[in-house]
Formats: sequence, C-alpha cells, structure tokens
Amino acid sequence: MNILEWTFVASVLTATAPVVLAALGGLLCSVSGVFNMALEGQLLFGAFNAVVVSHLTGNAWWGVAGGVAATALYSAVLSISAVTFRADPVVVAVGLNLLALGLTSFLMRQILGSGGTYTSPDLRGLPTLAALGLGRIPVIGPALGPQSPLVPVAFVLVVAAAWWLKRTRSGLRLRGIGQHPEAAESLGLKVGPYRHGVVLVAGALCGLAGAQLALGNVTLFSEGMSAGRGWVAVVAVMLGGVRPYRVLGACLLFGVAEALGFRLQGVGLPQQLADAAPYVITLLALVLAGAAGRRRSARLEFT
Repeated sequence: MNILEWTFVASVLTATAPVVLAALGGLLCSVSGVFNMALEGQLLFGAFNAVVVSHLTGNAWWGVAGGVAATALYSAVLSISAVTFRADPVVVAVGLNLLALGLTSFLMRQILGSGGTYTSPDLRGLPTLAALGLGRIPVIGPALGPQSPLVPVAFVLVVAAAWWLKRTRSGLRLRGIGQHPEAAESLGLKVGPYRHGVVLVAGALCGLAGAQLALGNVTLFSEGMSAGRGWVAVVAVMLGGVRPYRVLGACLLFGVAEALGFRLQGVGLPQQLADAAPYVITLLALVLAGAAGRRRSARLEFT
C-alpha cells in the first residue's frame, strides 16, 4: 500500500481505539447481566480526569492511571445502584451520563481555569509508537507509528477477553451468571460480587478509553469531547451481543466511517456532514442488524 492508504489505516485505528475500549467494558457488563448505558459519561469522565492528572503531574502515564482510577470509582455508583439496590440500570446510566457532562464542565473551570477547550504546552500527551522505535516495523510500521501504546493494547484486550470468556473457568462462570443468575446462585456462585467487579472493570476500561481520546488521539480536553462515542460503543455491544470479535467489527465500522469523514472534508464536503457520517452509518448498521434479526426469528418460528 502507498503512504496515503497507510495514513487512512492509521486514522481508522486512532478513531476505533477509544470506542473499542468502552465497548469492551459494555460487553463485559452485558455478559454479567447488567446493561451498561453509562459508557458515554464514563468515557467523558475518564478523559477529563486523565487531562487533570497529566496537567498536575506533568506525566501522561500518571494521567492514564488517574483516568482509570477515577472512572472505576465513578462506575461504583452504577454498581451499587443496579446490583445492590436493584435499581433500573438504564435510569441510573442516563443520570450518570448527564452528571458527567455537567460535572466535567464545572470542574474544568474550577481546576483548569478554562471553559470550552483546555490545552497547554505543559500538558503531556502519550508518546507515539514511532517515538518508541516501532514505526520502523516492516509493512505495518506506517500505520502503527502515529499511534499511542494504548491503541494496540485495545485490540489485544479484545483477544484476551474473547479467550477469557470462552476458555477460563471464571469467564464461563460469568457467562452463566448473566444467563441464569438463579441457577448460578444455587451452585454457590456469588452473583453480586461478580457483577460488582465487572462493572468496576468496565469503568476502568472506559477510563482507559477516555485517556486515549484526550491524551492519545489529541492532547486536550473540551466540554463534551466524547461526542457520542460512548453511545456508539453501546450500539456496538447491541450489534455484537456477547461476542468480542463482533463488537470489534462494529467499532471498526465506526472507525472507518470517521476516517472517511475526515477524508471527505478534504474534498469539499461540509464539516457538519462529515462529522455526522460515522453516526449515520452506525445507526443504519443497527437498523439493518435489527431487521436481519427479525427475519431470522420469523424463519425459525415458521419452521
């Protein structure tokens, strides 16, 4: 491939990584029996805290750690509400999404002293793989070079999750808890602790997604910068079910659409249409997948 094609592949990987990390958290929650619609707010909260900690410490990796820890703590609200008190997880998630939007805007002015968008020469972003010497890898080096280390980590985590859910005792137990919690309890499995742990891990993954978005894709924070990526992750989970590779495919569809939108801006397409393209394509994919599922169900009932 020529340099322009590798640049497009690099753009797809950059756009896909935050969505994949958030969707993986949503997938694990779905497997456990907790539908997590708070991915948008958690991703935004992770991005904010990653920038704040990076700003205060002057170290991007401390920013990543701060984003992960803070978002895991933030997700405890969903865990306690939905698992302990059996509240409707959808209602709690909507509240968490709205809270994250308002809270990050308020704290941005209090901590960073700025509204709208914050960036600074002193704000440290994540290093690129090219800076670490991996951009010289034959064939794939041009696509990997511009990425932060969290991009390959995102794809490795998908493979690890698929293996864990299918091949390990704890992964199979989690699947059993999600499918038949009463039967799992009768076998002595602790449904509540499993679900609490998974929701916290999902929060940590969303924090990692936010850190990649704010310190890897760019080096700044702006109000509402998640810009619907968490909702796309929710859609990816709905499209992929509990199969990590299908979820990855849905996220890659969004990444291709976003990278294509950037390309189309360069040939004169209005920015508003280019920005909307990834979400329109994702919505169409959801509609088509739903229609295909209904036709499949109808055929099964007929037979």
